[in-house]
Amino acid sequence: MSLPKKSPAIAIAVIALLALAVLLVMVLDKPESTAAGNTSAHGGQADHEEVPRGPQGGRLLEQDNFALELTIVEQGVPPEYHVYAYADGEPLDPDNVDLTITLDRLGGRQDRIGFKPFEDYLRGQQTVVEPHSFDVTVEASYQGEEYRWQFDNHEGRTTIPNAMAELSGIATETAGPQTLERVVTLHGRVQVDPDRLSQLRARFPGVVQSIEGDLGTRVKQGETLAVIQSNESLQNYTLKAPIDGVIVKRNLQIGQATGDAVLFVIADLSQVWVQLDVFGRDTEQVEVGQTVHVGNLEGYEREGVIDWISPLAEHASQSVRARIVLDNPDGRLRPGQFVHGEVVVEQEEVPLAVRHSAIQDFRDFKVVYAKFDDTYEVRMLELGRRDAQWVEVLGGLEPGTPYVTQNSYLIKADIEKSGATHAH
Repeated sequence: MSLPKKSPAIAIAVIALLALAVLLVMVLDKPESTAAGNTSAHGGQADHEEVPRGPQGGRLLEQDNFALELTIVEQGVPPEYHVYAYADGEPLDPDNVDLTITLDRLGGRQDRIGFKPFEDYLRGQQTVVEPHSFDVTVEASYQGEEYRWQFDNHEGRTTIPNAMAELSGIATETAGPQTLERVVTLHGRVQVDPDRLSQLRARFPGVVQSIEGDLGTRVKQGETLAVIQSNESLQNYTLKAPIDGVIVKRNLQIGQATGDAVLFVIADLSQVWVQLDVFGRDTEQVEVGQTVHVGNLEGYEREGVIDWISPLAEHASQSVRARIVLDNPDGRLRPGQFVHGEVVVEQEEVPLAVRHSAIQDFRDFKVVYAKFDDTYEVRMLELGRRDAQWVEVLGGLEPGTPYVTQNSYLIKADIEKSGATHAH
């Protein structure tokens, strides 16, 4: 018995899905020894790498008989380095030690921190800003001897090859200035422009001989819609379309006697009105000239401008009508249809903003994940004003930095899996 043959398209699709699944498993199931910088809650490397610790619980750096213990203190103060010095295992007077620590961060930023003696330790003269993820160089001098150490202190960082990120749907944008909008939501309906509506009657009483135009038919100006025999002259005359449009109503049959009744209604729907109801306090904010984002229940969206606000209030609802004229070439806005309108009542430029969709929780921070080639790293944000799409960034992210806007949860999951959450 032979198996049924699969089409090449189906086979290719199956192979592609299997490949994507394998790549996602590779991304989200990396061994801890290669993921996200291998950091721990105490600073530097993962717990299984056995970082030497000093009496204060900090990282211990030793060379010959000289040692430094590095701690970052956060309780009650902005994060800063406190460094304790030892010789032959005994504490040293911090006045006798010169110290500089250089932090090299992703993106090319370098923080060079100087130290001054304070009580029994050397106190860093610069805040260690978040994230605490950097390559560290420690340079010290004591009794004419020079000492130097280098180590990695990574947190909130992971590496995903670009091809794998693309297959996983990880997308990025560049952080920069944006326009924030404050909006008022209104509701209303689509209406035919009265100047684009024609009601067609017989010119003379008579009898309908033939009908060319049917309900829903699109017609051109001058096109014959019906032939009528006049009662007086017994001559036939034609009823022609006065405008381009769609026949939305037909009220005649062959052999029917005509009088003053409307026989055809033609509507030009290439442009329509949107009438929005403005209630109460909103009337003080909604003005002619404001931009409106119009949408219907089908998810179709358009943008227009308020060109007229009625000076009269509706008796029953006490609302005021605001009108937006919209081009409707595809006919997606239908007269009688319910719509909503987001009226932009205020706009403000901000120098830096990120998308709502990009923001994740990381420890006690709101963050985005910055991208540097194929490496992603957390950026703790200080946030300001916001609208439906954007959030102003007051600190924590440099303008021009690419950041993840779609599927950022994959980055978060990879970092959390590696244990690379906070490093001191």
